[in-house]
Amino acid sequence: MSKVIYVEASPRKSRSHSSKLASIFIESYKTHHPEDVIQTIDLWSADLPEFNDEKLNAKYSIMHGEDPSDSEKSAWKEIESIFTTFNEADKYIFSVPMWNFGLPYVLKHYIDVITQPGLAWSFSPESGYSGLVKGKVLAIYATGGAYDVGSETEAFDLQKPAFEGWLSFIGLTDVERLVVAPTLAAPDDVTAMEESLALDAKKMAESF
Repeated sequence: MSKVIYVEASPRKSRSHSSKLASIFIESYKTHHPEDVIQTIDLWSADLPEFNDEKLNAKYSIMHGEDPSDSEKSAWKEIESIFTTFNEADKYIFSVPMWNFGLPYVLKHYIDVITQPGLAWSFSPESGYSGLVKGKVLAIYATGGAYDVGSETEAFDLQKPAFEGWLSFIGLTDVERLVVAPTLAAPDDVTAMEESLALDAKKMAESF
């Protein structure tokens, strides 16, 4: 039995192109992997803590090999709890809409909370940085425009490079992708694209 965590970064639910495709994938996944457990983390209803001075001081104490103060240790327990929930998964699904060419701020907030030394990554002078999270990832992206490699608009895509750079940094390098784009095309074109992607999602779910 595997545990799957679905991180939902869009607040639009059924109106979200990325969330809608994620739902199709998950329903197919359940059919093919009925023994697995799927947990949804809706970032718009999650109570994510501020990464304030005590948490930041605790982080730097850990990075510098120092013993955090009692108040820092208490603050760090909250970070450890959120990370532990994330790290319990064997597989990850992310719905990632593009906002202003980049990531939604709630997803960036979540990334900032869980990407911590000794939890998501480690460092040694000999080997440098090492990611500590293991698992398989499906990233479902949605963008209003098209930002194809080699196009004149490629440089505007601060979504996929940033997100996959983060995945790689924490150790998640086994990544599959579904890209819904451009969602601002003609309605008939968008419908045809979504129908094609739905078939792809159902097929991918079989072996994910």
